[in-house]
Amino acid sequence: MNNRRGRPIRNRNSDGTRTNEMIRVPEVRLIGEDGAQIGVVETRRALEMARDVRLDLVEVSPNAKPPVCRIMDYGKYRFEQAKKARAARQRQHVVRVKEIKLHPKTASNDYNYRMKQAIGFLESGQKVRIVMQFRGREMAHQDFGKHLLDQAKIDLAEAGELESDARPEGNILSLVFGPKKSAKNK
Repeated sequence: MNNRRGRPIRNRNSDGTRTNEMIRVPEVRLIGEDGAQIGVVETRRALEMARDVRLDLVEVSPNAKPPVCRIMDYGKYRFEQAKKARAARQRQHVVRVKEIKLHPKTASNDYNYRMKQAIGFLESGQKVRIVMQFRGREMAHQDFGKHLLDQAKIDLAEAGELESDARPEGNILSLVFGPKKSAKNK
């Protein structure tokens, strides 16, 4: 539905909830400001009750028959919802996968340096993906790369757990290590 200037009439707030005059159903199940259930009431009457105590009528459950509305301070309700969302985001643990690239002709000192890096990543609780990349004629001699990956499995066995064994994906072989359970608890 549009107003006279052709703009749509807003029937929801930015967070998707309907409040006060935006609730356009004939009757609602009403919950009072103290949390007590008042019962099924006409929407006009529920809105008057909310205005009498200088609060808002907020649609809590729009899919129920009839929709459930509550008398509350809408600004405070939005603040509490934002606070809960922030707390949930902080509790979330993002698992990062660090990638270490090797080639069949990687020198031993480069290999040792990369294994030290991988051990550090695993000890800090991150996953490590070891990628063996083959270029050109190296594709014909994949056994050199597989030997290097087998050595990596041995070297990283103390710091982490092998999650997926060497898988070919085009011109690369990769394996994934996860941190040991004791490292995750730190």
